[in-house]
Amino acid sequence: MPIPAETAAPLRAVAAESERSTAARVGEPCLEMIRRMVAFETVSRDSNRALIEWTRGWLEQHGAKVTITWNDERSKANLFGTLAAGDGNATHGGVVLSGHTDVVPVDGQPWSTPPFEATRAGSRIYGRGCADMKSFFSIALALLPHFRQRRLARPLHFALSYDEEVGCIGVRRLIADVLAQGLRPAGCIVGEPTGMEVITAHKGRSSWRCRVRGHEAHSALAPQGVNAVEVACELVADISAQGRRFRDTGPYDSAYDVPYTTVHVGTIRGGTALNIVPRDCEFEFEMRHLPADDPGAFIGALERRARALTPAMHAVDPATYVAFDALSTTTGFDTTADSPIVALAQRCSEDTACGKVSFGSEAGLFDGAGIATVLCGPGHIAQAHQPDEWIGLDQLARCEAFMLRLADELAAG
Repeated sequence: MPIPAETAAPLRAVAAESERSTAARVGEPCLEMIRRMVAFETVSRDSNRALIEWTRGWLEQHGAKVTITWNDERSKANLFGTLAAGDGNATHGGVVLSGHTDVVPVDGQPWSTPPFEATRAGSRIYGRGCADMKSFFSIALALLPHFRQRRLARPLHFALSYDEEVGCIGVRRLIADVLAQGLRPAGCIVGEPTGMEVITAHKGRSSWRCRVRGHEAHSALAPQGVNAVEVACELVADISAQGRRFRDTGPYDSAYDVPYTTVHVGTIRGGTALNIVPRDCEFEFEMRHLPADDPGAFIGALERRARALTPAMHAVDPATYVAFDALSTTTGFDTTADSPIVALAQRCSEDTACGKVSFGSEAGLFDGAGIATVLCGPGHIAQAHQPDEWIGLDQLARCEAFMLRLADELAAG
C-alpha cells in the first residue's frame, strides 16, 4: 500500500536497516488479511463486533464451526472456531491458535501514518495492532483454506477474545464455554509478539487503585487540612522502595528479560488548585512478579503502611481514609520444557530455544484450565503500544512458515 513521499520518508529512514537485512516474502493473502484486521478499530473501550462478525463468516465459509460468547452488554464478543479433523473429530486433541482482538488507544500519540490502516514502508508494516497482535491471527485466518485442504488428522481451533488489554476479561468466558462444550484441546499457542521465539513462561501481574480522601483547606492554613496528594506520594515512595528491593535482592530468574519482580505506578490524579489543600488523590499501580514473590504479601505490606498514616489523618478529620481496590489479575504460567505443545511449537518454528518474558497474556488462563500453552508470535513487544507500531516482513514470513509447518504436523496426526 503506497503512501505519500513526505509521509514515507521518515519511515523509510528508520526501516532502512531492516530492509537491508531481509528479502522476506509474505503471501498476498496474509498481507490482505492483516490490512483487513488492522482496519477494524477495536480499541478496548469500543466494540469488536464488526471484526468478530466478519471473522465468523470467514470461518463458516471454510467449514469451521463457530461459537460466540458475549459480554453482559452484548457489545463485545469472543469467538471460538473449530476446523474438525478429516474424520470428524472436533473435540479432542488438536491445537488452539489464540489471539486478542482489542488494541490500545492511539489518542495523543504522534503517528506518521493512519493508525488503522496497515501501511507498508520499506520492509515494515505500520498500524495499530500489527505487532500486538493482529498479524498472528490474520495469518492463521488467511491460511484457513490451506488448513482445510490438508484434511487434518487433528482439529484446529481459533480463539479470538475481547478486552485482553484491560485485564484478560473476555477470554475467561471463552475458556469456560470451551470446557462446557466438552472440548479438550491438547495445547494452545498464544500469538503474542515474541519474535517467533517459543516462550514457555511469563510473570504474573496484579494491579490496584489507591484512593486517598483528605480534608480540604485554604493553602494558607495548610496544617488545618489533610493533603491527599502528599499522603498518596508517601505510598508511591514506598512502592518505589519495594521495587528497588526486588531489583537489589531478588529473587532472580535469569531466563526472563527482566529477571526480577517489578512494581510500577502508572497514573496519579489529585487536587483542584494550587491554593487548596487537596481533598482527593488516587493512583494506579501494578506488580509483575516471579512465582516466588507473592502479590498478597506486597499489597498487605502497603496496606499496613497506609494504616500507619491514618491516625494523623483522623486527628484532623475522622472521615479521611486510604482505600485500595483490586483492578485486575493476570495469571502467570510456566509450561515444562518436555510438554508436547513445546515440542510442537519448536518443530514449527524450527528452533529448539525457549524463553520467558515479563509481559502478561492470556496464556496463564488457558494453562490453568488444563490446556498446555506457549507463546509464539511475530513482532516484538518493544514495538507494541507505541506510535507508529510496526512489524517486519521478515517476522510475517516466519509466522507464515510456522503456520504451514503446523498444517503439516496436524495433517500427520
